[in-house]
Amino acid sequence: MGRKKSRKRPPPPFIPGLIDSHCHLDYAPMSDDLEAALERARAAGVEQLVHIGCRLEAFDPALALARAHSSIFTAIGIHPHDAKTADDAAMTRLEQLVVENRDDVVVAIGETGLDYYYDFSPREAQREVFARHIELARRLDMPLVLHIRDAHDEAFDIVDSCATRGDPGIVHCFTGTPAEARGWLDRGWHISFSGIATFPSAAPVLEAARACPADRVLIETDAPFLAPKPMRGRKNEPAFVSFTCAILAAARGVSAEQFAAETTANTRRVLRLPEPESPAPASC
Repeated sequence: MGRKKSRKRPPPPFIPGLIDSHCHLDYAPMSDDLEAALERARAAGVEQLVHIGCRLEAFDPALALARAHSSIFTAIGIHPHDAKTADDAAMTRLEQLVVENRDDVVVAIGETGLDYYYDFSPREAQREVFARHIELARRLDMPLVLHIRDAHDEAFDIVDSCATRGDPGIVHCFTGTPAEARGWLDRGWHISFSGIATFPSAAPVLEAARACPADRVLIETDAPFLAPKPMRGRKNEPAFVSFTCAILAAARGVSAEQFAAETTANTRRVLRLPEPESPAPASC
């Protein structure tokens, strides 16, 4: 029998001015050769990235990564999968690092929230840790990055019962219905869409992305997970956010360049990101 030919994938389209608002650069394939991954991202138009350090042992490496690259910023927090590990010492360490680094590299607290799909941590622990992150973000005046899966109604109850900032943050990698998206929007949150919104099986997510107001929508990869069309089956990376941008822009009836500008402006505003550094002029 002949060898099966591998399907050729198109390169990510170049769309200037993109931000990958949520990725995990400490996983393969990025961690195998980060400089090459960043170069591929730049070639797709990605100017800035937000790396998520979402467990206690990932906090210090996340800070070091952001300090080593002017295009990378970080959010740190304890993922609902690891809520069972979030004791007082862990929360104290989180607060210390946010306070020490929020003037330059730490732009948000998280990702935190509820994951009732996997239930890797007991639900009571998830709820308690989620509420503690909300209180910390309010006290430090920092945006939150939320991970909510199969738990929107209970998450609404928690955010409604806790005092939040006026511009509370981002519901990342949204996987709910348009009605659930409206619930977050009505509470002042921004919503970020990943490659899931490009999946044929995720019509409600695409509908929510289509209906999200232009000043409240973000895009992300959640790399290395959830590669968008046409990269399904591959590990995701920041360059692929341009595929998501192009597909969602078409669904919203705008150009990819306009949608990139809208999502980038929203990301910079909610996370208070600086404008990207301009490359140094070539010497004569």
